[in-house]
Amino acid sequence: MDSTRPSAEAVALFGEHILAIGSNKTIKQIADSETQIVDLRGATVLPGFIDCHSHLVEFGLSMRNLDLRETRSIEELKSLVSNKTTEASRWILGRGWDQEQFAERRYPAKYDLDEVSPDKPVFLRRVCGHIAVANSAALREAKITSATTDPVGGIIDRDNSGEPTGILREQATDLVERYIPEPSAEDCETAALAAGRIAVGAGLTSVHCIISSERELRALLNLKLEGRLPLRFYVFIPPEQMGAIKQLGLTRGFGDDWVRLGGIKLFVDGSLGARTAALEAPYTDQKDNRGVAIYTQKDLDRVVAECHLENLQVAIHAIGDRAIAMALDSVRKVKSGAPHKDSRHRIEHASVLNPELVHLFKHLEVIASVQPHFVVSDFWIEQRLGRERSKYAYSFSSLLRAGVMTVAGSDCPIEPLSPLQGIQAAVTRPGSDEAIGVEDAVKMYTRNAAYASFEEKTKGTISPGKLADMVVLSRDPYLVPANSIKQIDVLMTIVGGRIVYSSPSCPKLVKKEHNATDRASSVLKSNRKEDRNLQTRQTASQQTAFIKVYSTRDQLTFA
Repeated sequence: MDSTRPSAEAVALFGEHILAIGSNKTIKQIADSETQIVDLRGATVLPGFIDCHSHLVEFGLSMRNLDLRETRSIEELKSLVSNKTTEASRWILGRGWDQEQFAERRYPAKYDLDEVSPDKPVFLRRVCGHIAVANSAALREAKITSATTDPVGGIIDRDNSGEPTGILREQATDLVERYIPEPSAEDCETAALAAGRIAVGAGLTSVHCIISSERELRALLNLKLEGRLPLRFYVFIPPEQMGAIKQLGLTRGFGDDWVRLGGIKLFVDGSLGARTAALEAPYTDQKDNRGVAIYTQKDLDRVVAECHLENLQVAIHAIGDRAIAMALDSVRKVKSGAPHKDSRHRIEHASVLNPELVHLFKHLEVIASVQPHFVVSDFWIEQRLGRERSKYAYSFSSLLRAGVMTVAGSDCPIEPLSPLQGIQAAVTRPGSDEAIGVEDAVKMYTRNAAYASFEEKTKGTISPGKLADMVVLSRDPYLVPANSIKQIDVLMTIVGGRIVYSSPSCPKLVKKEHNATDRASSVLKSNRKEDRNLQTRQTASQQTAFIKVYSTRDQLTFA
């Protein structure tokens, strides 16, 4: 995917960087007696995948809780909760339920949970994370009664008598969550490692990670200092930490290639599944509801301006067209009133668009950070938006045709972490003109993704001098049927020249190995002939081998 060398037979690595790419013959000349050679036997090598929107530490922490994504009824949900009541933990926590998947076709309520857990507090988030259900014990803990007013940017659902039903929307979930015991620093480190192992197994070498507390950031920094991070983190912190960031004088880019500060993550609205995404017109299936705007325009303008002036990138969660318009308006004001040469502000999700909003993305140079797998999960989109408006949902092709820098992520743990699943979703989107080609989909997880974190000079393509972050695949996503892309196996993931994941199905590939020294280099090599590999399409899918070299050379430099 280096435009100067779109495909090749072999790659040489030195230390954490790519030294050279070329033919087997050319790269073999770099090897010496200390070279470790790995022959990938016709496998496909791509730049390491970058997930531009994940909650990776939260994902790791959630592994301790109930996974409700496969529940298909409230009765099944109650059974899972009941099984947890005998455990020692004081709270029962979980995530992943979706009322659209339930046989009962309704939200769970506090009385459902009270039947199986009358005394132990229960708090279960919907799959989107923007709605939760709490039982009576949890509501008592949080002192939520019929007299409790809705918080700004949140809603407490109530029955006809004014009693809370247990359903809490958006900022109302914080009323309960603040009473849940916080994870320890050790919990966060364990979670980051567990989630990191899954991430590299999916071919990820970097994630743009949204963290929710200073403990999560401290865990990442501790693991980095100990050399235990399996992949790289570009982090966004909550606005509550803005004061600390300003006091320390930190700006975007602070850190190193393993943990780097990006900026601030803001929520402007909720989700379509929860009917809390802020829409210009009411929901088709709920005529009195236009969703929830968490900020007023004035307050959003203030926060975005503060981030902009402090040279922090803003990543603004905006799903509905009303929320997206608000976010773009805030960016327009800061770029006209206090211009920066290269701010690269982002809108996360950008789900419900229209031609005017797409034009504004391009005009304001705002990055669209999309989650392709939403098109699979949100099968009910036409029910929410109606036929005409749903045509503009998840407008991947329209954004790319307009020249908008578009990047992709998973939003894990809401959606699967696998980039290959996301690529397939973007390419095979049914019943829409918004499906895109494999090349564009791969770029959203590689070259474009590196640009979104100001790291296009160090990652995103297989190019000399860049970080040696690569993924080895069992098949070429450009050549397999589009509906088979997610079935491609990740054979190996390489971060900084180090193999951090190797599939059990990956054959023994090392041809020569010697003791490691302080400096290391590597070579990627193929059995295919070079003239067959050098295609005109600008991909690295034919770079097909990996050779790890341990060398005592001292004079190697990088452009």
